[in-house]
Amino acid sequence: MLALRAGLGLSAPRGVVAVDGKALRRGYETGRAHLPPLMVSVWDAETRLAIAAARAPGGSEVKATLDLLRALTLKGCTVTADALHCYPAMAKTVIAAKAQYVLRLKGNHGPLLAAAEAGFAQAGEVPFFETSEQARGRAERRRASVLPIARLPQSPDFPGLKAVGRIEAWRAGADGRTATSVRFVALLRPLAPRKLAEVVRAHWGIENQLHWTLDVVLHEDDARTRKDKAPENLAILRRLAQNILRAHPLNKPLASKMRRAKWSKDFFFDLFTHLR
Repeated sequence: MLALRAGLGLSAPRGVVAVDGKALRRGYETGRAHLPPLMVSVWDAETRLAIAAARAPGGSEVKATLDLLRALTLKGCTVTADALHCYPAMAKTVIAAKAQYVLRLKGNHGPLLAAAEAGFAQAGEVPFFETSEQARGRAERRRASVLPIARLPQSPDFPGLKAVGRIEAWRAGADGRTATSVRFVALLRPLAPRKLAEVVRAHWGIENQLHWTLDVVLHEDDARTRKDKAPENLAILRRLAQNILRAHPLNKPLASKMRRAKWSKDFFFDLFTHLR
């Protein structure tokens, strides 16, 4: 993947770098359907390219993530991840890479989550940035706000923590039903509310533009390859293929580019010569 970026003339990532795991749902051994192989991907939100991927040994997404991050150049990046990765070793790894973290907070880090909830409750009105969207009969509103740790009632021990963020969301569906949610994140550096909203939004690109494409366009969840190292080898090839298709300048969906490559040998070769 580093060679692919070099072929495209791209430098190391500079913006939001998202980390997430994805199970190869049908790649399990017979009788072990509960334990399919798990791939961890690192996603560059700016270029919309996967920059690294590896199988999680024994299903340990945490270990695979740390190994991947230590092997990458992340200086100046903002590393984002879900609550599974909100723990000290992850924070220290990001800091050692001279990057900053934005990590989702949940009950697995109870003291820090409790401090964040109490801090915002006591702070009352805080500056926020709000966005509104309406599409396909669904309306959604999000509000982002940031609180320095100096304003928390207690400061839990967490490497480098300087602030906590809150994302409040309201959603109204076409059927008239409404839903609300409140999410908290741990921040290595205090961000402006607008910047926090942009970073959190960019993180979901790994789900919407990588994982969704792997399943819907490349049919990864239907793959029954399961022997030896074949599942992870093919999973990495799919990510490389998606990178090549996405990097080609033709303004068409990835599925359309795949069909064109199947119909036209010239276009198929152009996908690769474009990398030079």
